[in-house]
Amino acid sequence: ENRLQYMCESDGKLFLTEAFSVIMEEILHKGTDSKEKVCEWKDPDQLRALLDLDLREHGESHEQLLQRVQDVARYSVKTCHPRFFNQLFAGVDYHALTGRLLTETLNTSQYTYEVAPVFVLMEEEVLRKLRSLVGWSEGDGIFCPGGSMSNMYAMNIARYWAFPQVKTQGLWATPRMAIFTSQQSHYSMKKAAAFLGIGTDNIFIVQADESGSMIPEDLEAKIMQAKSKDAVPFFVNATAGTTVQGAFDPLNHIADISERNGMWMHIDAAWGGSVLFSKKHKHLVSGIERANSVTWNPHKMLLTGLQCSVILFRDTTNLLMHCHSANATYLFQQDKFYDTSLDTGDKSIQCGRKVDCLKLWLMWKAIGTHGLSERVDKAFALLFIFLTSLQGKFIYIPNFIHSGNEVLYKK
Repeated sequence: ENRLQYMCESDGKLFLTEAFSVIMEEILHKGTDSKEKVCEWKDPDQLRALLDLDLREHGESHEQLLQRVQDVARYSVKTCHPRFFNQLFAGVDYHALTGRLLTETLNTSQYTYEVAPVFVLMEEEVLRKLRSLVGWSEGDGIFCPGGSMSNMYAMNIARYWAFPQVKTQGLWATPRMAIFTSQQSHYSMKKAAAFLGIGTDNIFIVQADESGSMIPEDLEAKIMQAKSKDAVPFFVNATAGTTVQGAFDPLNHIADISERNGMWMHIDAAWGGSVLFSKKHKHLVSGIERANSVTWNPHKMLLTGLQCSVILFRDTTNLLMHCHSANATYLFQQDKFYDTSLDTGDKSIQCGRKVDCLKLWLMWKAIGTHGLSERVDKAFALLFIFLTSLQGKFIYIPNFIHSGNEVLYKK
């Protein structure tokens, strides 16, 4: 029995070693070569036949399994390819990728210090550093499985902040609530309102100008409209880097309106938050420090790799824990032999939570804040070169292509 177990482990380690060679060759060598295809495209029926997806009673040979790895690599989209432009994420950072591989190999859950001591402390430090870039010396936050979930966290915490009784008594104990977001904002606002039971009909869509930025005057008009319908304005979502046009909402103006109306101000900076690393471009998010919460996805502009998303809070009253905690005594015992405030799992709506901080931390360690700043500046510079190369053929150039405060090109 022991010999059989050893043989299985030995075979498994050999398979992993040889499979990793395939990954290195097919994805990280060919997949980053501009002479190779981004994808060996096949129609769905063809692809099903090529992959032989059927799951059977008995296992396959070592050689067959390696061919499976080869096929998966061959027919997948190489998002690390220099000509992959399909999404807001692309490319590969090898230090971040090493962090991703290490995360998968260690296979732990980010909920208690006892099972993830390194990553609990690491997440704490990464979140602290990101908050300091926003302009907060204190606050809270957590890594989430994507920007949509980060936005949902923000809306849920805002509702708890406005109506804390909702946690125990439900929606019966709350008035009709009103949410405000731009017509150019991400669709996750609708998903969050539906999922949380607030209802998509209670989202008031604010008009955007031709560049895609929210019009503050229309926000004020929509707030008055909501009040006239006996809805309570509690949440406004501003966007720093819209999905389609890359527009940045006027954050200071929106913050003024939010404060006058006693609303929670959230900023979806999933894409645009990374300009905080750049001295040249961080003026685009001037006023971000006035928000109550910020979504930020380093897996977009910074090449951290999927998934890497945070929700950051200015709050120092532990709202995140109060809103989400269930106090499971089998997991979050209070008589442990260390500081139990390090058991951050009850801040999450999940139980098991994937470690997402290591890839960002290792990449940051490798190139430093200065290197991340250069990465952002290069992205904007390449965008500017691309847009100017169109030589008048374009319809629109985003309003964030600036030299100082002067817009160089805009149609």
